[in-house]
Amino acid sequence: MYLVPLYDLLNKVYTDAAIQPMRKRNEFAALYELIDRHTPCSGTTPIFIADRGFHAYNVFAHAIENDAFFVIRAADMKMKRLLGSDLPKEEIFDIQVVRYLTRSHSKKKYLYPESADQYRYICPEVAFDYFPAEGYGEYEISLRVIRFPLGNGTYENIITNLPENEFSAAEIKEIYRLRWGIETSFCTLKHAIAAVNFHSKSRQMITHEIWARLILFNFCSYITGQVTFEEQKRKHIHQVDFSIAFKTCRHFLRLHSGEEPPDVEDLIRKHTLPVRPSRNFARQQRFQVPVSFTYRF
Repeated sequence: MYLVPLYDLLNKVYTDAAIQPMRKRNEFAALYELIDRHTPCSGTTPIFIADRGFHAYNVFAHAIENDAFFVIRAADMKMKRLLGSDLPKEEIFDIQVVRYLTRSHSKKKYLYPESADQYRYICPEVAFDYFPAEGYGEYEISLRVIRFPLGNGTYENIITNLPENEFSAAEIKEIYRLRWGIETSFCTLKHAIAAVNFHSKSRQMITHEIWARLILFNFCSYITGQVTFEEQKRKHIHQVDFSIAFKTCRHFLRLHSGEEPPDVEDLIRKHTLPVRPSRNFARQQRFQVPVSFTYRF
């Protein structure tokens, strides 16, 4: 099974998810589906943040057609392919580009032949949902491409449609930095909520278990979000230890009738961890070992 969830970085809850068979997984199709059925809160405009695996013109178009913003990381090769002759010589830049997407190779059919270098051919095998039903129609898309340095001497590429007059390059860099919260939520979902081991064997029942764990994650996240701390003189700001908090919330849900419930918020408040924004570690690559069903006996 392959899970592509939609995670609210500010409220720390999962709002939607697409579950696919592993052999038929399609991250792009999953993201199209999630963007199209997402209903934002009144008076707000969502910003979809994704890693470089989700770089595609169809993803950009779905966000634009749904009046949403996006911040998506791109590899150097795809960024150069997008910019073409517009690629600046500088290592750091923030530029706006217009591209005309078409299914035709013939320049005679271009609506703007004087801008032939701004056309990008989309082959029939590649999905794009906003071409006209008949003929060789074109789709105009305006993108903002940003390249900025990282602390280790490398560079990062971001493709977005956030307006330059409202969001500076530094702000977009900070917005993309928030994406790491998705990775930490996956760690909590897999280990604290135990979304790596399932009791079912059929695909339908495993799907039910996945949804149950996402709902449990949201319940625990809402509870821990209400816990307040007394101000103390400490070197670092402290936050809830989510592993202990989720175990406490799960224990509360498993209480039987007649059992006296514990003070959940007080138990959560006792276990905290310091927040160290500047701390970083090298990612450890680990092999995934299949878990046998015999662990239940």
